[in-house]
Amino acid sequence: MSGYEHFKYSTDREAYSAARVHALEALLVKKGVITGSTVDQVLKYFKTEMGPFNGAKIVARAWVDPSFKMRLLKDANAAIAEMKFPPGMSGAEGEHLKIVENTPTVHNLIVCTLCSCYPWPTLGLPPYWFKDPTFRARAVREPRAVLKEFGLVIDPAVEIKVWDSSAQIRWSVLPERPEGTAGMSESQLAAIVTPESMMGVGKIKVA
Repeated sequence: MSGYEHFKYSTDREAYSAARVHALEALLVKKGVITGSTVDQVLKYFKTEMGPFNGAKIVARAWVDPSFKMRLLKDANAAIAEMKFPPGMSGAEGEHLKIVENTPTVHNLIVCTLCSCYPWPTLGLPPYWFKDPTFRARAVREPRAVLKEFGLVIDPAVEIKVWDSSAQIRWSVLPERPEGTAGMSESQLAAIVTPESMMGVGKIKVA
Protein backbone atom coordinates (compact mmCIF):
# COMPACT_ATOMS: atom_id res chain seq x y z
CA MET A 1 0.00 0.00 0.00
CA SER A 2 1.52 3.34 -1.01
CA GLY A 3 0.94 7.01 -0.37
CA TYR A 4 -1.63 7.89 2.27
CA GLU A 5 -4.15 5.18 1.35
CA HIS A 6 -3.78 3.44 4.68
CA PHE A 7 -4.87 6.58 6.52
CA LYS A 8 -7.59 7.87 4.16
CA TYR A 9 -11.18 8.06 5.33
CA SER A 10 -14.48 7.50 3.61
CA THR A 11 -16.71 10.37 2.54
CA ASP A 12 -19.22 9.25 5.17
CA ARG A 13 -16.72 9.86 7.97
CA GLU A 14 -16.01 13.36 6.65
CA ALA A 15 -19.72 14.13 6.44
CA TYR A 16 -20.32 12.74 9.93
CA SER A 17 -17.52 14.86 11.40
CA ALA A 18 -18.81 17.96 9.59
CA ALA A 19 -22.31 17.39 10.94
CA ARG A 20 -21.00 17.13 14.50
CA VAL A 21 -18.98 20.32 14.07
CA HIS A 22 -21.97 22.24 12.69
CA ALA A 23 -24.17 21.00 15.56
CA LEU A 24 -21.59 22.08 18.15
CA GLU A 25 -21.13 25.44 16.43
CA ALA A 26 -24.89 26.04 16.39
CA LEU A 27 -25.12 25.23 20.11
CA LEU A 28 -22.25 27.60 21.00
CA VAL A 29 -23.80 30.38 18.91
CA LYS A 30 -27.18 29.81 20.55
CA LYS A 31 -25.62 30.06 24.02
CA GLY A 32 -23.74 33.21 23.04
CA VAL A 33 -20.28 31.70 23.50
CA ILE A 34 -19.28 32.57 19.93
CA THR A 35 -20.84 34.49 17.05
CA GLY A 36 -21.92 33.10 13.71
CA SER A 37 -18.70 34.28 12.07
CA THR A 38 -16.21 33.15 14.72
CA VAL A 39 -15.38 29.78 13.18
CA ASP A 40 -15.06 31.25 9.68
CA GLN A 41 -12.69 33.91 11.00
CA VAL A 42 -10.52 31.32 12.74
CA LEU A 43 -10.37 29.09 9.64
CA LYS A 44 -9.57 32.07 7.43
CA TYR A 45 -6.76 33.06 9.79
CA PHE A 46 -5.18 29.62 9.58
CA LYS A 47 -5.54 29.59 5.80
CA THR A 48 -4.05 33.03 5.18
CA GLU A 49 -1.80 33.89 8.15
CA MET A 50 -0.75 30.66 9.86
CA GLY A 51 0.10 27.53 7.91
CA PRO A 52 2.74 25.46 6.12
CA PHE A 53 3.75 28.45 3.99
CA ASN A 54 5.31 29.88 7.16
CA GLY A 55 7.17 26.66 7.87
CA ALA A 56 8.42 26.61 4.27
CA LYS A 57 9.86 30.12 4.65
CA ILE A 58 11.64 29.08 7.82
CA VAL A 59 13.14 26.03 6.13
CA ALA A 60 14.28 28.08 3.13
CA ARG A 61 15.93 30.65 5.38
CA ALA A 62 17.77 27.89 7.24
CA TRP A 63 19.00 26.45 3.95
CA VAL A 64 20.51 29.74 2.78
CA ASP A 65 21.67 31.13 6.12
CA PRO A 66 23.85 28.74 8.19
CA SER A 67 23.93 31.06 11.21
CA PHE A 68 20.13 31.27 11.22
CA LYS A 69 19.96 27.48 11.03
CA MET A 70 22.17 27.18 14.10
CA ARG A 71 19.94 29.58 16.02
CA LEU A 72 16.83 27.78 14.79
CA LEU A 73 18.02 24.39 16.00
CA LYS A 74 19.09 25.87 19.34
CA ASP A 75 16.00 28.03 20.03
CA ALA A 76 13.34 27.79 17.32
CA ASN A 77 10.95 30.37 18.78
CA ALA A 78 13.68 32.98 19.18
CA ALA A 79 14.98 32.43 15.65
CA ILE A 80 11.50 32.56 14.14
CA ALA A 81 10.88 35.84 15.96
CA GLU A 82 13.63 37.35 13.78
CA MET A 83 11.49 36.87 10.68
CA LYS A 84 8.61 39.06 9.57
CA PHE A 85 5.63 36.92 10.48
CA PRO A 86 2.22 38.03 11.74
CA PRO A 87 1.67 38.18 15.52
CA GLY A 88 0.93 34.86 17.14
CA MET A 89 3.72 32.66 15.80
CA SER A 90 4.57 31.67 19.35
CA GLY A 91 0.94 31.25 20.36
CA ALA A 92 -1.94 28.96 19.46
CA GLU A 93 -0.06 25.66 19.30
CA GLY A 94 3.35 27.20 18.63
CA GLU A 95 4.37 28.22 22.14
CA HIS A 96 7.29 25.81 22.51
CA LEU A 97 8.55 24.71 19.11
CA LYS A 98 11.58 22.48 18.64
CA ILE A 99 13.09 21.74 15.23
CA VAL A 100 15.23 18.72 14.38
CA GLU A 101 17.36 18.41 11.26
CA ASN A 102 17.32 15.60 8.74
CA THR A 103 20.80 14.61 7.59
CA PRO A 104 22.26 11.88 5.37
CA THR A 105 22.53 9.67 8.48
CA VAL A 106 19.41 10.65 10.48
CA HIS A 107 15.75 10.88 9.46
CA ASN A 108 13.24 12.44 11.85
CA LEU A 109 9.55 11.62 12.12
CA ILE A 110 6.99 13.65 14.05
CA VAL A 111 4.03 12.08 15.84
CA CYS A 112 1.71 12.86 18.74
CA THR A 113 0.95 9.66 20.60
CA LEU A 114 -1.58 11.20 22.99
CA CYS A 115 -3.79 13.20 20.64
CA SER A 116 -2.86 15.58 17.80
CA CYS A 117 -0.50 18.24 19.17
CA TYR A 118 0.81 20.05 16.13
CA PRO A 119 2.59 23.36 15.38
CA TRP A 120 -0.31 25.16 13.71
CA PRO A 121 1.53 28.46 13.04
CA THR A 122 4.19 26.73 10.93
CA LEU A 123 2.35 23.68 9.56
CA GLY A 124 -1.33 24.63 9.59
CA LEU A 125 -4.10 22.38 10.83
CA PRO A 126 -3.14 18.70 11.28
CA PRO A 127 -4.30 16.26 8.59
CA TYR A 128 -6.71 13.47 9.52
CA TRP A 129 -4.13 10.73 9.32
CA PHE A 130 -1.90 12.51 11.87
CA LYS A 131 -4.72 12.16 14.40
CA ASP A 132 -5.47 8.54 13.52
CA PRO A 133 -4.78 6.14 16.44
CA THR A 134 -3.29 3.60 14.04
CA PHE A 135 -0.72 6.07 12.72
CA ARG A 136 0.09 7.34 16.21
CA ALA A 137 0.75 3.85 17.56
CA ARG A 138 2.51 2.32 14.58
CA ALA A 139 4.75 5.33 13.88
CA VAL A 140 6.44 4.69 17.22
CA ARG A 141 6.59 0.87 16.97
CA GLU A 142 7.49 0.47 13.31
CA PRO A 143 8.42 3.83 11.76
CA ARG A 144 10.13 2.30 8.70
CA ALA A 145 7.03 0.34 7.78
CA VAL A 146 4.78 3.37 8.21
CA LEU A 147 7.08 5.59 6.16
CA LYS A 148 7.14 2.95 3.42
CA GLU A 149 3.34 3.16 3.27
CA PHE A 150 3.77 6.88 2.63
CA GLY A 151 6.06 6.00 -0.27
CA LEU A 152 9.22 6.88 1.64
CA VAL A 153 11.82 4.11 1.85
CA ILE A 154 14.61 4.90 4.32
CA ASP A 155 17.98 3.24 3.86
CA PRO A 156 18.64 0.71 6.65
CA ALA A 157 21.89 2.55 7.43
CA VAL A 158 19.97 5.74 8.23
CA GLU A 159 18.81 6.11 11.83
CA ILE A 160 15.14 7.02 12.32
CA LYS A 161 14.27 9.20 15.30
CA VAL A 162 10.64 9.59 16.33
CA TRP A 163 9.69 12.77 18.19
CA ASP A 164 6.52 12.89 20.25
CA SER A 165 4.76 16.26 20.26
CA SER A 166 2.86 17.22 23.39
CA ALA A 167 1.23 20.14 25.16
CA GLN A 168 4.72 21.16 26.29
CA ILE A 169 6.65 20.81 23.03
CA ARG A 170 5.69 20.88 19.37
CA TRP A 171 8.21 19.26 17.01
CA SER A 172 8.96 20.03 13.37
CA VAL A 173 11.53 18.76 10.88
CA LEU A 174 14.13 20.73 8.97
CA PRO A 175 14.32 18.61 5.81
CA GLU A 176 17.49 18.11 3.80
CA ARG A 177 18.00 20.58 0.99
CA PRO A 178 17.60 18.59 -2.24
CA GLU A 179 20.29 18.44 -4.88
CA GLY A 180 19.91 20.69 -7.89
CA THR A 181 18.75 23.74 -5.92
CA ALA A 182 22.04 25.62 -5.67
CA GLY A 183 20.88 28.41 -7.99
CA MET A 184 17.44 28.88 -6.46
CA SER A 185 16.44 31.98 -4.49
CA GLU A 186 15.05 31.83 -0.96
CA SER A 187 11.49 32.33 -2.23
CA GLN A 188 11.96 29.64 -4.86
CA LEU A 189 13.23 27.24 -2.20
CA ALA A 190 10.25 27.98 0.03
CA ALA A 191 7.95 27.07 -2.86
CA ILE A 192 9.26 23.49 -3.02
CA VAL A 193 9.01 22.75 0.70
CA THR A 194 6.05 20.51 1.55
CA PRO A 195 4.19 20.00 4.84
CA GLU A 196 5.00 16.29 4.59
CA SER A 197 8.74 17.02 4.50
CA MET A 198 8.41 19.11 7.67
CA MET A 199 6.61 16.22 9.36
CA GLY A 200 9.11 13.59 8.27
CA VAL A 201 6.72 11.51 6.16
CA GLY A 202 8.05 12.81 2.86
CA LYS A 203 11.13 14.13 1.12
CA ILE A 204 11.36 17.09 -1.22
CA LYS A 205 11.64 16.29 -4.89
CA VAL A 206 12.79 18.75 -7.51
CA ALA A 207 11.39 18.28 -11.00
